[in-house]
Amino acid sequence: MIATNITDDIWHWHHNISEAYYHIQLTIKYRKPLFNERTEQVIIEITKGFKERYAIEITHIGFDKNHVHLLCRFLPKYSGGQVIRLIKMITAKQIFRQVPDIKKELWGGEFWTDGYYFATVSGRGDKKVIEKYIEKQGRTEDVRQLKLFEL
Repeated sequence: MIATNITDDIWHWHHNISEAYYHIQLTIKYRKPLFNERTEQVIIEITKGFKERYAIEITHIGFDKNHVHLLCRFLPKYSGGQVIRLIKMITAKQIFRQVPDIKKELWGGEFWTDGYYFATVSGRGDKKVIEKYIEKQGRTEDVRQLKLFEL
């Protein structure tokens, strides 16, 4: 058997098997409504490479005006806090690099708030519920505010 297999629904890593999904919500500093097509696209493009580089697979991203929801999974060698720090660090750095005007809106040089929401989701249970929640985030019945991207 291969020591690491992160291509199937159930991930194998040395002697471990992992099937845990995580729902993460990150908020822009000062709850500023700064998500637009450009900033969303930067985050989507950056997170596409996480699986190959860090064994962190982000399967769904849902944007509202001032926060983002992610559905992901990662090898159990990482803690949730480590993954969140990595996502925040890399996405913020790239947003500031690729959309430099956004710095004018955020004093102090930080893109994300210090806090976050983090929950586990079973691959055999409530994953679909979280997908639907992310899909409906930020919407009213008449207006489609949220853009859902399946990676």
